[in-house]
Amino acid sequence: MQIKDIVKKVKQIEIRTRRKTEATLMGQYHSAFKGQGMTFAEVRPYQFGDEIRRIDWNKTARFREPFVKVMEEERELTMMLLVDISASMDYGTKTQLKREYVAEIAASLGFSAAGNNDKVGLILFADKVYKVIPPQKGRKHILSMISQILTADYIPAVSKIDKALEYMMGIFKRKSLVFLLSDFEDDYDSKILRVASKKHQLLGMRIYDEKDNDIPDVGYALLNDAETGKQIWVNTSSARWRYTFAEAQKQKQRNLEEDFANSSAEFMNINTGTDYSRLLYNYFQKK
Repeated sequence: MQIKDIVKKVKQIEIRTRRKTEATLMGQYHSAFKGQGMTFAEVRPYQFGDEIRRIDWNKTARFREPFVKVMEEERELTMMLLVDISASMDYGTKTQLKREYVAEIAASLGFSAAGNNDKVGLILFADKVYKVIPPQKGRKHILSMISQILTADYIPAVSKIDKALEYMMGIFKRKSLVFLLSDFEDDYDSKILRVASKKHQLLGMRIYDEKDNDIPDVGYALLNDAETGKQIWVNTSSARWRYTFAEAQKQKQRNLEEDFANSSAEFMNINTGTDYSRLLYNYFQKK
């Protein structure tokens, strides 16, 4: 993509996603995540009008005059976007490639967080972590992340979700909102999901194209694995073969849903032709 094409694409995504975000997502995000609790700040002498329930009775008894605990709202949250840039994400049979669809979702999440004064960071990974953009605030930062997702070199290698989560947990110790965007075509260690969901609030988002699940009858076809380069001839005219393939994909989805549920993490299965904003709205509403 030329620079002018990248700028145009990013601008288009900003316009589309900001409309959706402001109309449906930002308020729900704010309700779900603003003010995650109160933390202790200090103790000071009682002043007229202070709430009685804030009195620190231990210190009051020790000094024989009333003291109150001063509480403050917890600091802003940090949102981390973990985006799969393995070659299978650079694919699409509808109006968008998976990478473009992911860029829109990332933009909506990013603008929602920005409206809540939260920081957003980005990790691009495939067989290893390729790029890390530290969490920051602001519109320009969100637009920069969108550009990175669109222009990344999508790697012909098996995706290692485990490594991405381990890397993220090694750097970010404080509890964060973690959105894992991938097509989940490759195996992973489910134990890592359990560890990650204990430390962070984790949502896995499987982004798929309709042809990932159902291959049409086009006769004999040479299928190519974008990540491993492996090729195989198949007879797509065989109803049995198409049924077996579709059932295997359904089972993979069921396994994913079960792994995330057993890890106390959330999971979404999103077709690139669907409106992701409604799914995110429902997710924020549950929180």
